[in-house]
Amino acid sequence: MTDDRTLPTPPAGRPSDTRPPTTGPAASAGRPAPLSATPPALRRPTAPPRHPTDQRRPDLLAGRITRGGDGPCYGLVTDDGREYALHGTGMGAFATGTTVLVTVGPADPAATCGPGTPLGIVRISVVR
Repeated sequence: MTDDRTLPTPPAGRPSDTRPPTTGPAASAGRPAPLSATPPALRRPTAPPRHPTDQRRPDLLAGRITRGGDGPCYGLVTDDGREYALHGTGMGAFATGTTVLVTVGPADPAATCGPGTPLGIVRISVVR
């Protein structure tokens, strides 16, 4: 904090106070004027939101591998208990119980990968 007595004397014709001028009723008290005289009106919600408030990508799944191995078929269960039958060639080996993040696409109609909603794997990575 600086003391006005330690500041150099300003040139003639310039004010010594370098603070911006304030206006309004609060200015007389040495404080800046408030941005708004009235606070915004906040209403209580009358019901829960109609749509999810957290936007989630529909092509992204996170869960645990239930049927692993070196592919091309994998089983996946998400935290909400949904089971998926995933198919993707050349995706690598995943052990049962591994937590993964999967970008999915349309299922290959020729692939039969067991129980669950069939989906194709676009990308899969281990969550650490």
